[in-house]
Amino acid sequence: MKPPAPDHSCHVITIDGPAGAGKSTVAGMLAKRLGWFHLDSGSTYRAFAAAVLRRGVSPTDARALAALAGDILVEIREEDGATRVFADGEDVTDFIRTPEVSRASSPVSAVPEVRARLVELQRSIAEGRNTVAEGRDMGTVVFPDAAVKVFLTASPRERARRRVRDFEKQNQIVSEEEVLAEILERDARDSTRAVSPLQPAPDAYILETDHLTPDEVVDRIVAWYVDATL
Repeated sequence: MKPPAPDHSCHVITIDGPAGAGKSTVAGMLAKRLGWFHLDSGSTYRAFAAAVLRRGVSPTDARALAALAGDILVEIREEDGATRVFADGEDVTDFIRTPEVSRASSPVSAVPEVRARLVELQRSIAEGRNTVAEGRDMGTVVFPDAAVKVFLTASPRERARRRVRDFEKQNQIVSEEEVLAEILERDARDSTRAVSPLQPAPDAYILETDHLTPDEVVDRIVAWYVDATL
């Protein structure tokens, strides 16, 4: 799919990386500091996965998922100052953060027909607005002309600890070892898939976040953006 001609009146900063690297926290803070829109591309895949589960379809049935790619409606809406996620007209904002949907979203996102449909959606969401876009292929596929591309990473153990803390905030108790195993499995699947594998763009800044606070990471990205747009 050929990307649309870049809108030079608006800028995009992409933040890619594996699960637990800090993308969501950093992207949200960066968007707030700049006054930009925050596009969590992962929420579009999670919403699709939520709809798949609600329809009783296996998230590993690639043929069925391909057939559903053009049928399931995923929407990102801003309501009362908050971003809400909908699938098939149903608000799934909370449901998409459950371990069940987290596990389903990776095999769903590996289906080429699903990725093509959601990449189209992600570009349309960012069109005409300054956007901080987070995900796994934002800088490599979705927004190749982004003003700044960042690839965040962290050790698997640290990422597992972060995910456990996230689940605990939602009153969901999970084992750190279980989360670590899922992270390693997802890393392998995401980095070796044929379509849009998880990898930094050639011109991306690579930042390891184990010993950095979110504020420190945001400061660095803002500095890179200022340098890029002087």
